[in-house]
Amino acid sequence: MNQLVDGEWRTDTYETTDEEGAFQRGETTFRNWVAGSDVPDHVDAEPDERFQPEAGRYHLYVSYACPWAHRTLLARSLLGLEDAIGVSVVDPYRGEDGWQFTPEKDGCTPDHLHGSDYLRELYVEADPDATCRVTVPVLWDTETETVVNNESREILRILSTAFADLGNGASLLPDAEDDATVADVDETITDIYEPINNGVYRAGFATSQSAYDEAIDDLFDALDRYDDHLADQRYLVGDSLTEADICMFTTLVRFDQVYHTHFMCNRKFIHQYENLWPYLRDLYQTEGVAETVNMAHIKEHYYTTHPDVTPSGIIARGPDLDFEAAHDRGRLAGAPPTPTADD
Repeated sequence: MNQLVDGEWRTDTYETTDEEGAFQRGETTFRNWVAGSDVPDHVDAEPDERFQPEAGRYHLYVSYACPWAHRTLLARSLLGLEDAIGVSVVDPYRGEDGWQFTPEKDGCTPDHLHGSDYLRELYVEADPDATCRVTVPVLWDTETETVVNNESREILRILSTAFADLGNGASLLPDAEDDATVADVDETITDIYEPINNGVYRAGFATSQSAYDEAIDDLFDALDRYDDHLADQRYLVGDSLTEADICMFTTLVRFDQVYHTHFMCNRKFIHQYENLWPYLRDLYQTEGVAETVNMAHIKEHYYTTHPDVTPSGIIARGPDLDFEAAHDRGRLAGAPPTPTADD
């Protein structure tokens, strides 16, 4: 895999699987927290007073194709932070030079801040001696000219808490009237990460039968369990759409179109699940969600960027899904995030 080593771009730096053929995801590097963030108990960090939450100061670098970056786009949209936080979108195709800016391509933008050709230039700007993978999302601070954070789960919580007063007043965490707690949200996000969010990658990038089989068993055991969980509950945690649902959504919305075929997660489609499929449609139809889904970018990225998995680069055409079909989830307790700020 490709990464920066002492600020220089290398294309032969590390293997993505261990000796048993199991996929190993690398750690993210920049882990600062904006002042006013509610840092979860499982994170050994404190808010950094250098980074004050101010409208117009921060910028997100994302890919529509990437489920991790998609989390932050969803939070930005649902929380009404579009005017407070700008966005630059990279090309869905990631070649040997890493994420690149191709503004002439549909759905892509230039680097609105620096005019960079490649995302790695931002990492070197933040740390000239950086040794790390170059990933999205990136939360950039225009005042200190550095990367604040590039861990999607942490950016999600930063947007939910530090930037709460800069948006529309909606919340992605349980409120005082909900039986659920923020700790329940954190526990659920952790619970779905390894078998589901990362599980599809564990299956797709496995280089041994045993590693693949283990990933598939973990993945579909977890999907079956959450399908049962959603039988009488509209959302994953309590009666409101939370960060946990965002983390589940970005995997589920890609599943049938990409992971089922490309990553060989083909024991079952999501649209064959009794509860996960209407749950996915319910989330998709929530105001502010559909416009963050760019299926053309998603499919182009996966089918053309992983030559070890699909060397031909042919983009699969199906299945044809109707995310706008009625879902009947409104009969269950709970409601989408409700903006409270004045228009």
